[in-house]
Amino acid sequence: MEPSARPAKRSSGATEAPAEPGGSPKRSRWAPPTLPTEPSLYDGPFPFYRRPAEEGRFSLDAQRRYHPDARQLRYFAPPPAEHPDPAFDLRHGYRDRYVRRDESEREGLEHLLQWVAGNRDRLRAQGDAAGRPVNADFVTWRGHLTKVLTTPYESQEGWLLAVSLFRGTLYVSEVETPAARQQREQRSDMLQELAYMGYKFERYMCADTPDGSPDPTGVVNTNEAFCTVVRTRLGSHSLLFAGEVDCMDPRGAWPEAPACYVELKTCKELHSPAQRKSFYRHKLIKWWAQSFLPGVSRIVAGFRAPDGSVAALETFETMKIFQLIRGDRGCWKPAVCMNFCEAFLAFLKRVVTEDDPQLVHLFAWEPGSPVSYTRHQGAEHVFLPAWYVETMSGGKRPD
Repeated sequence: MEPSARPAKRSSGATEAPAEPGGSPKRSRWAPPTLPTEPSLYDGPFPFYRRPAEEGRFSLDAQRRYHPDARQLRYFAPPPAEHPDPAFDLRHGYRDRYVRRDESEREGLEHLLQWVAGNRDRLRAQGDAAGRPVNADFVTWRGHLTKVLTTPYESQEGWLLAVSLFRGTLYVSEVETPAARQQREQRSDMLQELAYMGYKFERYMCADTPDGSPDPTGVVNTNEAFCTVVRTRLGSHSLLFAGEVDCMDPRGAWPEAPACYVELKTCKELHSPAQRKSFYRHKLIKWWAQSFLPGVSRIVAGFRAPDGSVAALETFETMKIFQLIRGDRGCWKPAVCMNFCEAFLAFLKRVVTEDDPQLVHLFAWEPGSPVSYTRHQGAEHVFLPAWYVETMSGGKRPD
């Protein structure tokens, strides 16, 4: 996360391309039409990324209600050995102790905006009472940035991001693509069970108190969440974003947040060097991006056997993942991911220049194509809630 020179190969990232699909967008005067995503264009020194600092916390309870506190924070409590004995049963409770969040309800930035509105007094720039109420260039979810980071190497899933400029800050919210909606609605029972296994793994690895023990017999409720809000800077872009955190390690080497947090993952058991190579190339990139962005220090993976048990545990230190992939020439490069993200943020600043929460630019990307955008005015695509606009414009706070 140290400063470095910008890569010599990277320019503005603009290329000439046909007009954006859908409608007749009105481009900003100096905005390029598209942003290319080829990894070679962003292959250079690692850009400056300031060490993330935790700005705040919030929780979502079993009914998905927002609370401005850490009541849902859990504590890392692993078994004494790397081979759980008896082995964790990740299938246990799937049929009768599983409460699934309604994924058809698109929450957007709602919960993050509740936190921002509740902390607006200290988020305003010092000595800038009449200026922007949030002293950050961008406000978004960590998951949206994770998708941007991995874009140069992604070959399967595209994305769609809505962006509005409101009182000097760009807000970025994901829009579900038709392909993603179809995949969600047609998800097989096997895939749903695999998702459950990830949550069940957390039940085996986390306790409710720092000195407690895990209770894997309880209900798995995916409405519940604990989120950290962090502030950082990538190049010249200041960022404020939130991300869900699995647990914190009360006895770890890094006692301060966000470094004290631990990300928990599951993956099918690896039996050969070829499988591990594929794991490094295709799965570890997303694990790394998800943890590197907020400054989470460790990822603990449970490798599951075909019967749903955990055959082994393995710890990946986020900052040492670089070393695992360094010798593989065909593998992804962290610097490429971060350089592309920096270029993408600069692209948003050049395109979205009108300060209007009713104006939404949709940035679309599909594998094999550059990032393009369309411009939309009106209620259909607006994602900043009226209560938030009123509150941050000097109106009354929401109850």
